[in-house]
Amino acid sequence: MSTTAGASTASVHAATSQHPSAEPAAGPTAAPASSGPRRSMAAAKPPGRAPGWQFRFAVLSLIWGFSFLFIKVGTQGFAPLQVTLGRVVFGALVLLTMLAVKRERLPRSVRTWGHLAVAALFLNVLPFSLFAYSELTIPSTLAGICNAASPLWGMALSVVALSEDRPTRRRVAGLGIGFLGVLTVLGAWQGFAGTDLTGTAMALGASLCYPIGWIYVRRTLAGGRHSHLAMSSAQLLLAAAQLALVTPLFTTAPAHLPLVPLLAVFALGALGTGFAFLLQYGLVDEVGPTTAQMVTYFVPLIATSAGVVLLHERLSWNTPVGALIVLAGAALTQSKPRTRHASGPRPGSTAD
Repeated sequence: MSTTAGASTASVHAATSQHPSAEPAAGPTAAPASSGPRRSMAAAKPPGRAPGWQFRFAVLSLIWGFSFLFIKVGTQGFAPLQVTLGRVVFGALVLLTMLAVKRERLPRSVRTWGHLAVAALFLNVLPFSLFAYSELTIPSTLAGICNAASPLWGMALSVVALSEDRPTRRRVAGLGIGFLGVLTVLGAWQGFAGTDLTGTAMALGASLCYPIGWIYVRRTLAGGRHSHLAMSSAQLLLAAAQLALVTPLFTTAPAHLPLVPLLAVFALGALGTGFAFLLQYGLVDEVGPTTAQMVTYFVPLIATSAGVVLLHERLSWNTPVGALIVLAGAALTQSKPRTRHASGPRPGSTAD
């Protein structure tokens, strides 16, 4: 995500090394790619060597999938900006606690903090707030599906912003299929009847923020010496500071704290933005980024199921069908062409 889709914090180290069109960690967002020798070894590790990883994979999918339900419930008691502020504060507390346990330090460079402030804006503040505002008028199911469009935006942007990312026919086809899926979800053939275009545009705008943030981080913070935990903790602190300045200007303090929405915001931050981050990187270490990234394709399915079953949101046929088309297109944009190895001497033989 991401985010969540996206739901968890977008990792700086993820963005510096993975293709920007991959699903984010911020929103329920994607598994980060590896960086450095230790990460490269983890990326190459086959899933069979990590017993129990399937359970953690399922838990991460559930947490990110339920994040859109938590947003919807949270906005029933608090303003969208207040939901977002609570989300990043609770998420930051989880990461800072782990940072203290591991006895790691936050970055000290002013330049690093400056770049992280921009990353916090595009990977946390804007997408989290836009998703919260969008769910005032659209179902959580639709917000979760819009989040799945993030890899499509990333593919389109990377062609322009990253010269090393050359589009292939398969990726271009995936881009077209994905946006066809978006039109199917929205019911374009019936003039978008029954769809709140403003709320939907906000959700799609949120999914667009993630690849913008990834590309920025990839260009400015690649190769940093700080751990992903330290960088993401600092990023969430900056996101909380930005929201703490803006929220009082556009909202009034709630007269009381309704229990259920408060618990939803706590779960959204502590689980979906804090604990999920730790789960995500544990999976990357154990099974590699390719396998861990597959969680992306379960998030909209879980978000849809949660919205229909628990919130009793209505679901027309075009929503799940369009979601599957979006996911198929997103999968194609992430595919890589097979590399052809030149034939050479076999191991143990001598070349003339």
